Amino acid sequence: MGLSDIDRNLLERCLQKKSRAWEDFVDRFMGLVLHVIRHTAQSRSIRLSPEDRDDLCAEVFLAVIRNDFSVLRNFRSQSSLATYLTVVARRIVVRDLLARGPGARLAVGLQHSPQVIPDPHVSVEKQAIDREEVEQLLGSLQDTEALVVRMFHLEGKSYQEISTIVGMPENSIGPILSRAREKLRRAAVNSAVT
Repeated sequence: MGLSDIDRNLLERCLQKKSRAWEDFVDRFMGLVLHVIRHTAQSRSIRLSPEDRDDLCAEVFLAVIRNDFSVLRNFRSQSSLATYLTVVARRIVVRDLLARGPGARLAVGLQHSPQVIPDPHVSVEKQAIDREEVEQLLGSLQDTEALVVRMFHLEGKSYQEISTIVGMPENSIGPILSRAREKLRRAAVNSAVT
């Protein structure tokens, strides 16, 4: 799908710095940017506070206007503007989340998963217990799965880094993580029931 007339008009108005153009742009794409932020964080098993989400959203929109709208000026109309902004937003969000380091990650990406990151509001004893629970859950995985999950979620390594370490194709890491997360979810549910 190419550039729609509505988006073409909005793009031109922004680049010409017309009155209310930027406000209209933000109104049109705010939901999309927030969705990209939520989806990207969730897919990397990172919990974001509302403040973090707002900061990331602001960072995306700042990137769009930085250098006299260079992001918009680089748009080549080979896709919809929404598709282009999705890619731009995702890159910014991933870069920012990676810059936060592995401490921003959740253990296994479960809704009620034990938190393994240092939290000033949680006692050291509670964090140690949570870490033990995570280790037990990882014990329910095969060696390679456990290693991949540990490197991605606890150590913050990228797919490329994991691929190099474990000696498998980079495009195999995502499916391994997906299968492992499902096993961890089942193990967590089973341990909660017993």
